[in-house]
Amino acid sequence: MSERSKILGWIRLALVYAFVAALVLVSRPTPALFAIGAALVIIGEAVRIWAAGHLVKSVRLITSGPYAYTQNPLYLGRLLILTGLAIAARQEAYLNLVALAIGYAIFFFYYIPRKLRVEGARLARLHGAAFEAYHHDVPILFPAARRYPAAGTERWSFRQMVRNQEPLVAAGLLLVSGLLAWRAA
Repeated sequence: MSERSKILGWIRLALVYAFVAALVLVSRPTPALFAIGAALVIIGEAVRIWAAGHLVKSVRLITSGPYAYTQNPLYLGRLLILTGLAIAARQEAYLNLVALAIGYAIFFFYYIPRKLRVEGARLARLHGAAFEAYHHDVPILFPAARRYPAAGTERWSFRQMVRNQEPLVAAGLLLVSGLLAWRAA
């Protein structure tokens, strides 16, 4: 990863954190909407924890666990979390739904195409025909009902999940969810 990419990554991350903080500060959640949003956040983070425990970046083609159903379970989890937070962070003028629509636009029209282009090229270069078969048979984002026939048998690893820094994401979500729960009370 280039120095420029790292800097841009940190800037994007800082903007996301600032946006979430602003959303929480101006939110007026109701208990019902908080519960719905929290359920989506929990499901999204569970998917991410499951995926992070299987992901070994660039070493081998990961087709076990959730990767047997979707090529991008981490992104699916992120989408569920984004949706849950936007629902939970209700605002009087429904600016939370405007924020969700903007988030979806960024996610589907910028983030996912860019990631697929960069990661797809890297995975094709590293794994050749195995990646091409996987890419052809497994949906990009929304999971298939059937498991990929050539799915790996690697087991979920707590150590790998920690190595992929998912506990930091979970801690941040607990903090934001706690603030939203406090505001909903």
